[in-house]
Amino acid sequence: MGKITGFMDYKRGSLDYRDPKERVKDWKEIALLPSEEKLKEQASRCMDCAVPFCQNGSEIAGMTTGCPVYNLIPEWNDLVYKGDWKRAYERLHRTNPFPEFTGRACPAPCEAGCIASLVEDSVTIKNIERAIIDRAFDEGWVQPRIPTQRTGKKVAVIGSGPAGLASASELNQFGHSVTVFERSDRIGGLLTYGIPKMKIEQHVVDRRVKLLKAEGIEFRTNMEVGKQITVQQLLSEYDAVILCIGSTRPRDLKIPGRELQGIHFAMDYLHANTKSLLDSNLQDGNFISTEGKNVIVIGGGDTATDCISTAVRQNCKSLIQFDIYAKRPFSRDIDNPWPQYPIIHKVDSGQEEATTMFGRDPRAYSTSALEFIGDDNGRVVAVKSSEIHSYKNEKGEKIRESIPGTETVWNADVVLLAIGFEGPEQQLLNQLGIATNHRTNIAVSKGDYATNQPGVFSAGDARRGQSLIVWAIQEGKEAALECHDYIMNK
Repeated sequence: MGKITGFMDYKRGSLDYRDPKERVKDWKEIALLPSEEKLKEQASRCMDCAVPFCQNGSEIAGMTTGCPVYNLIPEWNDLVYKGDWKRAYERLHRTNPFPEFTGRACPAPCEAGCIASLVEDSVTIKNIERAIIDRAFDEGWVQPRIPTQRTGKKVAVIGSGPAGLASASELNQFGHSVTVFERSDRIGGLLTYGIPKMKIEQHVVDRRVKLLKAEGIEFRTNMEVGKQITVQQLLSEYDAVILCIGSTRPRDLKIPGRELQGIHFAMDYLHANTKSLLDSNLQDGNFISTEGKNVIVIGGGDTATDCISTAVRQNCKSLIQFDIYAKRPFSRDIDNPWPQYPIIHKVDSGQEEATTMFGRDPRAYSTSALEFIGDDNGRVVAVKSSEIHSYKNEKGEKIRESIPGTETVWNADVVLLAIGFEGPEQQLLNQLGIATNHRTNIAVSKGDYATNQPGVFSAGDARRGQSLIVWAIQEGKEAALECHDYIMNK
């Protein structure tokens, strides 16, 4: 490495964010990259650790640590430190087809595996990754890679989220003719309609899609397989199919009062807001408004945080977030050692914004909803909750019990359910005769991407369940390779 003692000489520098009071007034990206001098300084903290855990994605204790796309992190950190940004981009793009997405929306499990965190804090890998790709676009280094030969084979990719785009990109580079089918009106899947624009502005997604089109990939929007095009047409016209349809069935909360109006699934709320924003800058009114309303978000993950950020920008009256977990410690517990992903207290951008606007962290910890309370018109007006006690029984199963006497009633005009997903939608799978597993995800052999139907493959959340954007990209790449081998050996 260029500076062996960098991790001792410099402290970790966090990503700069726009002032919460200002950024909640618009939908522009909230993150600001440090200066080049600061980025080079941070890159110098990447130590000569011999075995870099950061670049090898694995799951430890049910959590991801290290980079699932196998980014050559120490190499491009060293190149950034030396000021060789173009070579850093070349090393980054060798493993990651879409670093502008992961550099913005990935939770950075690479940093969890950074060995520097054993001494001080991890290297700011995610910031440097974004800085490299943003500079590469600015300098014109990112150009279409147009295949010089075509195989004459045709592949259909169903879904244009990160897994679908990764599959399409890889298959196109092999020389196959790739068509991506997307049922929405815009390409991007989760990147477009699942992640709010203050995290990934739409021009970032559109810029990459434009490149993929220039490389020869065909995109067909407003095309739902099984409706606008039949399954029989699909299987007869294409040599292979890859299903990248995501895990889009939201988990419900079946408690008394669930039928009341004003209770929405998080993705319905986020999708409608983003579509209206992109269509008309919210002038068409085709979204779920929380303006002047008491909002309760149920759930503790990234989707819940996105709901908080969106509701704050819609000028909600109040905001509470139910988190079923207790407040995490500020440093690792003894049973959460490195290199596991650190389970520690964090304040995400949404919580920071809510705190700024309402004077308190919106989270109610160890809290579970018991009942939705409605008025005479059938609309939700409150949520009854209780604190919960969590423990493991003798079988190691997690048990959650309500604590008597801790019941609380919260005012609520809008309730947003962000408690996860239960797998892919089943209609298309049934039409194709695709087998599913006990979790209703698409069934494949371990480490495999081929379904029970010859020539049909699967990747991303539809195969592995709700997961990270970086896993979706890697699965898309691996599924494409397996699909390519099938086509060429057929």
